[in-house]
Amino acid sequence: MLNINTHRKINRKLCGEPVSLAENFAEVVLGLTDQMVADEKELIHGGFVFGLADYAAMLAVNHPNVVLGAATVKFLKPVVVGDELRAVAKVVEVKGKKYKIVVKVKKGEDVVFEGEFIAIVPDKHVLEK
Repeated sequence: MLNINTHRKINRKLCGEPVSLAENFAEVVLGLTDQMVADEKELIHGGFVFGLADYAAMLAVNHPNVVLGAATVKFLKPVVVGDELRAVAKVVEVKGKKYKIVVKVKKGEDVVFEGEFIAIVPDKHVLEK
């Protein structure tokens, strides 16, 4: 059983299923479905690939209050219905409450997406006053 401390109510059918979790590391798998299709050729909308990568990044930090502050990403190859994606996220730097996370998303051995995510861990939930 994985000790997940963040994003507990996320829709895993849309953002992925965590398969490995360790300190400063997460791995998440997502099967691409027709609910994610952008066009008649079954191209998957990039927002779902980004969502997978973002979720993996948040899990790598794994703090209840973690939020995304910024991201620099590259979509490298298209993906379609039926593909299975695997996101691997690693925290590479921590400065106070700021975390830098590198994420690679692969389809098989092909890297289809890569990004650098900046996460912030505030003292309390962002919606608390």
